[in-house]
Formats: sequence, structure tokens, C-alpha cells
Amino acid sequence: MADRAADEALGAAAAARRNLRRAVFFDRDGTLNHDEGYTHRAEDLVWNPGAIEAVRLANEAGYLAIVATNQSGIGRGLFDEAAMHAFHARMKRDLEAAGARLDAIYFCPYVPEATHPDYRHPDHPDRKPNPGMLKRAIEELAIDPLRSVMIGNSPDDLAAARAAGIAGHLYQGGDLAALLRRALNL
Repeated sequence: MADRAADEALGAAAAARRNLRRAVFFDRDGTLNHDEGYTHRAEDLVWNPGAIEAVRLANEAGYLAIVATNQSGIGRGLFDEAAMHAFHARMKRDLEAAGARLDAIYFCPYVPEATHPDYRHPDHPDRKPNPGMLKRAIEELAIDPLRSVMIGNSPDDLAAARAAGIAGHLYQGGDLAALLRRALNL
């Protein structure tokens, strides 16, 4: 009797996990786009090789495509949230023109040395390497972290992924779509 109850509980847990969604989390600067240091002007967007194709691959494979990006330039007073949103709007237009889409964008403007007190925080839970952005996405979008991946160009991206229970893959240049194919076994 106890074995049957345990089997039913495992079956219910497996069914619940199947109902959760899969996601590919992308870092932004240095992963999806070329990073000149605090990249924020829409007209300065330069996609990294294979980045648009990587987002489209995630879409076509049934994964949510999500950006999780530290944007400390906002907190440092180098640009404002409106500029960042304009940059993201340009990204979305470029992707749409190529038959791809981002399902969500999470950003963290907080830094200990912020020029504006609203953005000053000694160790904000959303700022990578902390996993806050990823954990919020998991909760808000019903994502299964065990069937999801994070691709980023920094050890902080991989640390955030690990802390959220997500497999992390380091992007070191080259074709981002090829890296995603390997990460997802496509």
C-alpha cells in the first residue's frame, strides 16, 4: 500500500513538472549583443554572431526566450531606464523581422555605488551573480529550472544559473546558435 502511494506521488510530481515550461535565459551585453561597455543606445545595437538565430531556435524548440541582464549603467547615472527600454524595443523589432521573439526581459539596475539612492543597494537579490531575476521568472512564468538553460559570457551568469537550479553555459564568442544547439542537444 505504501509503495502504491509513493508511486502515485512520484507520478503526480512528474505530471506537474511536465506542465511547467522550459526556458532559455540569455544574458544581454556580451552574449546577445556586442558589449562596448554600458551599451544602451538603440542605434548602437550590434548582434553577436548567431544571436538572432539562437533566439529563433529557442522559440522553435518550444522554449521561452528570456533575457536576464544587469544594467548597472542606470544606477551609475550613465543612462536612464527609458534608453534601456528603447534598446530593448530595437532588439524586439530586429528579432520580429527575423521571425523570432523574446518572451520576457528582466533587468537589474541596482549597484552599491549608485548615484541615485533609488538604485543603491549593497547586494540586490536580482543582481547577478545572485539568482533573483531567474527565480522571479521561474515563479512568474511557471518555468521548470531542471529543463532550462542559461547562456552568458560571465562567471556571474553561471553562478546565478547554478543558484537557481538551471544549467549554465559559458559563451566565449563565436556562433551563439551553435552553442545553444549543443546546450539543448538539437
